[in-house]
Amino acid sequence: MFFSRRINQDTQAVEVWECEWANLGTGMARKEFIRKVGDEADTEFTHEDYCAADAVCWAPGRTIGNIAVNSEDVFGMFEGASGDDAVLPCHIIPCGKFRNGAQRWYCKTHQLHWGTKADYAAVPESGEIRCGNHSMKMSYVVDPLEIEFKDFEEIGIWCSLPPALSSEPIEQRSPRIHVHKRFAVQARKVLDKDFAAIVCSYNQKLDLFESPDITKIQVTPPAAFEFVRSIEEGYEVDCITCKKCGYPHLDLGSFARTPHKKHFCGNCGNDSIWSSDLIVSTPLKPLHDQFSKSNTYVVPDRQLNLDDYAGKRFELWSSTPAVVWTADRPQEKGIHVHVYEGARRIVDDTFGEVIYQGQLLDRGQMWKNMVANTVY
Repeated sequence: MFFSRRINQDTQAVEVWECEWANLGTGMARKEFIRKVGDEADTEFTHEDYCAADAVCWAPGRTIGNIAVNSEDVFGMFEGASGDDAVLPCHIIPCGKFRNGAQRWYCKTHQLHWGTKADYAAVPESGEIRCGNHSMKMSYVVDPLEIEFKDFEEIGIWCSLPPALSSEPIEQRSPRIHVHKRFAVQARKVLDKDFAAIVCSYNQKLDLFESPDITKIQVTPPAAFEFVRSIEEGYEVDCITCKKCGYPHLDLGSFARTPHKKHFCGNCGNDSIWSSDLIVSTPLKPLHDQFSKSNTYVVPDRQLNLDDYAGKRFELWSSTPAVVWTADRPQEKGIHVHVYEGARRIVDDTFGEVIYQGQLLDRGQMWKNMVANTVY
């Protein structure tokens, strides 16, 4: 059971109902209204009946709930392990009032306010309250990889982007989350793979966030991409917390490329959050800074002439800052190159200088090429 809101078509009152999901075998469950709890205006109803969510969802320019989504009202049931075509039900919560004094609500799923005359007029015959973005398709991963930070493990988390230059045509694609893990006493990686999205376990003893409800930190493609871009392009990055709900704020899209003082909480809909300076806000910043001793960079003293490998397949990238890097050594800042002989990778390293067709490649231009090849 969970709780949802609907409009009484006769009285126009907002009602609170107990609901459950009915799986129709279509990949997304249908919400069924079981029992009316009461009129929201006449009750002291505050319960949201949260339960642990085993999915991560996101859409271009937004990451649901910003850092941890725990509502069954948002996720329902998925039949597949992952996808990019989920249409998720709205998760409507009270959100203060409009300037004219009318009650205002907020959709946590699609991050949009609700309650104008046009919103009331658009309510379907069922009376279910839906925001204007209710049909937006979103990406999702069920049971995502969960990272736990342990003293004996070396964890690296990066935003995986398309190559900047390749011997073959480059297919534009969305960002991914790359994870490598090795045990401190071993040189060999036990994990070195791209994922659609991951979650990182969070312990309140780390004191990174104010809300006691946060137990996991989502690392999604939009959040990771904007975080890395902010570092690469020199934006002032910090993490501001909503004073109403205690959740950290996440800037995405154009907001992540224009440092600003007034921010909007994607968790509760509060639109009066102010930072003292012009910043880009992301909850990945405190996670990144937790391992600040290793967030230093060195240019490797290695050179590569790709012309020496004429006729062989290759790909190269501008190296990018790790979202998380727990190793007790600096990160390398240069150009990462893969060269193949058949299916075997014969070069896999980061170089301070790379020559191609007689010209020294520029790392900054390689970064721009990667961004241009990214669909987001």
